[in-house]
Amino acid sequence: MLRGERTWWFLGPGGVARLADRHVTPDGGLRPEAEQRLRASGMFTAATVRSYALTVLTSTHCNLGCGYCFQNTAQDLAGGSRPPRIARTRLTSETITSILGFTERRMAAVGLERLRILLFGGEPLLNPRGCLELLERAADIAPTSAWMISNATLLTPSLARRLHDRGLTSVQVTFDGDRDDHDRIRVGRADGSGTFDKIVRNIVKASEVTPLRWTLRVNVSQETFHGVDALIDRLGAALDPTRCTLYFARIGDVGVGYANSLLHTGELSSAFTRWQRRALELGFTVNRPGGRKTCVTCGHTDGRYGAVVSADGTLASCWETAGKPDWEVGTVADGYLPGAGTGDRWIACQDLYSYDEDARTLARFRDTVDTALLDHLHETGRL
Repeated sequence: MLRGERTWWFLGPGGVARLADRHVTPDGGLRPEAEQRLRASGMFTAATVRSYALTVLTSTHCNLGCGYCFQNTAQDLAGGSRPPRIARTRLTSETITSILGFTERRMAAVGLERLRILLFGGEPLLNPRGCLELLERAADIAPTSAWMISNATLLTPSLARRLHDRGLTSVQVTFDGDRDDHDRIRVGRADGSGTFDKIVRNIVKASEVTPLRWTLRVNVSQETFHGVDALIDRLGAALDPTRCTLYFARIGDVGVGYANSLLHTGELSSAFTRWQRRALELGFTVNRPGGRKTCVTCGHTDGRYGAVVSADGTLASCWETAGKPDWEVGTVADGYLPGAGTGDRWIACQDLYSYDEDARTLARFRDTVDTALLDHLHETGRL
């Protein structure tokens, strides 16, 4: 339950509802009749899982040298763009065969008939052949759609078209603040070169030949905070906002020596609100807040509805541990290890991230930003 400026908001697993004061008790709880109506309308019921969620690292190597990456094993002690990373592996045809056999068995066990693939890395496009082969062969076992998390520096129009023809519908790309900040942080691993203009250019060219949609993640830290307003306007001018979702994410610490000193203060919540409203003004999509949902990939300790597979066929519980030694929970050849042996290795989304603030501060930040966005969406007729 969130208290807006003129109304109350209920965020549940089945959706969002706007409530009046008469629906809410003095201490902010639901009155029985309101709760009964919300339950009857499905607001307390999570959506049915309809697709098996398969994440595959097609390459664990990356052509960028971002210092905060959770796949780094340490910082670059020379201060350059080559932090040490997880072991380099590459998806092969043989491993694809094992992955798809494992996937068929898992889908049959839970009665799912559709497949949703995430092409992941490292940088997945360092192995374009593996990406294309995986999608093409996956279509033989189930109706398949796909999305990809990529830095987009290697995405050519021809490759974008071929991936789309095999089921790719959207790509998530990260920006580290406005151009100058981004080109100082998100740099080429080989030579430390900036990547901002190349990424934007590649998105534009891929959009000209495909209907791909784009999720633009803006990393927020003390290094990028002051350039985000300009970045939003720059992206709005360079890209087609109607095909882009824009979201903002504070970079967390995953123990690789990267510190983000930007705290979840009132200034940060007001900045997130300002950025979201400007993005909406320019025509970008901003994801509507919702109730906390269980991740289909890592939220079930038995891997019931999805799996994360590294390029060598090793299973992990979540993206953040894929390819890391001592975090394996099985292999696609042999299946998951017994639960008693993997309990400490089964982590869910962002379990490895640590913050300098307590859980109450983080929750207050999220609630403040979510309430402001819901109020604005309602007031502007976008809800």
